[in-house]
Amino acid sequence: MNPIYQSMKTSVFERMSLAATRNNAVNLGQGFPDFGWPDEILEFAARALKENSNQYAPSRGLPALREAVAAHYQRHFSQDLAAEHVCVTSGATEALGAAILATVEPGDEVIIFTPAYDSYAPMIRRAGATPVEVALQPPAWRLDPEALGAAVSSKTSAILFNNPHNPAGRLFDGDELDVLAGVARQHDLIVISDEVWEHVLLDGRTFRPLATVPDMTGRTIKVGSAGKIFSLTGWKVGWIVAAPELAAVAARAHQFLTFSTAPNLQAAVAFGLDEGDAWIQPMRDRFQRARDRMTDGLRGAGYTVLDATSTYFLCVDLEASGLPVDDEAFAAAAVEQAGVAVVALSAFAERDPPHHLVRLCFGKKDETIDAGVAAMARAKDLLA
Repeated sequence: MNPIYQSMKTSVFERMSLAATRNNAVNLGQGFPDFGWPDEILEFAARALKENSNQYAPSRGLPALREAVAAHYQRHFSQDLAAEHVCVTSGATEALGAAILATVEPGDEVIIFTPAYDSYAPMIRRAGATPVEVALQPPAWRLDPEALGAAVSSKTSAILFNNPHNPAGRLFDGDELDVLAGVARQHDLIVISDEVWEHVLLDGRTFRPLATVPDMTGRTIKVGSAGKIFSLTGWKVGWIVAAPELAAVAARAHQFLTFSTAPNLQAAVAFGLDEGDAWIQPMRDRFQRARDRMTDGLRGAGYTVLDATSTYFLCVDLEASGLPVDDEAFAAAAVEQAGVAVVALSAFAERDPPHHLVRLCFGKKDETIDAGVAAMARAKDLLA
């Protein structure tokens, strides 16, 4: 067997979702919302399934979707883009894999910021490279210029950057983007910028794509996700946006991963991007209300909750909440004894991970949030 996968654990999301089902628990572990998708997109997808082609789409994506992605970013971020900048993928995780395989060579090093999405390190290793972790420190989770600079070596070829950040629920500010861009320019690095949460912003915040920082357009590979924009994570429609020469190389990797994506879903996403700008703010408002409901409930139960300003995740500090257990022990007891599934944050780092934080998904209906908060209160009583 491939040694990369032979010793690898099953994804923490899969493990906790299975545990939630096994224990009939509220699942606040895996990051999918149970509200928020526009019915108009579902209806368009259903019509396209019956009326349009169901054969292979062009590998780089339907022209209508590639053009819609480019136009969407022109409207929202004033980027000068066209279809040639875009490659449609089967979800953002596949986009990440294609971007890594296309730009990283065996023996390279790739910097990632931890806690990090758990697909980053395995895919970097699959490309023959080594992930180099730069730890973000709670509760502020700020990018440390000294730590980033110290991580760069003669073998570094790329930085994998996630903004807004999962699992911290944080949007990086302009100063931090300038620091990252400065390091990339100084050392001639590619930045794979995982920006799937770009529209899930709370408290009136605004997002700035890394490619719009001066001199970063030609060295940034952006990853985007229709699943996050429209709360349709199961559709697995994502994309790469990059300068044409970078997008073309990533497309070559993509063609040997999934080749193409379901055409009816692509057509529906194109419709949503073209017609759905007015849906974005109501989506943000709904997530913000859900965050506030869960945060208020958890704090009322005696938990210390870190601020979340984007994504649909928040973190609870077990140590500050007076609980003498680590994150893995808490997660196991919570799902088995209290009836709620959460994710231990130590699963998001390999080197010196934090062991006092757990992540919860607040993108849920009110009744799910209330049931989850009640179960978290039971867990605190059990473990205090």
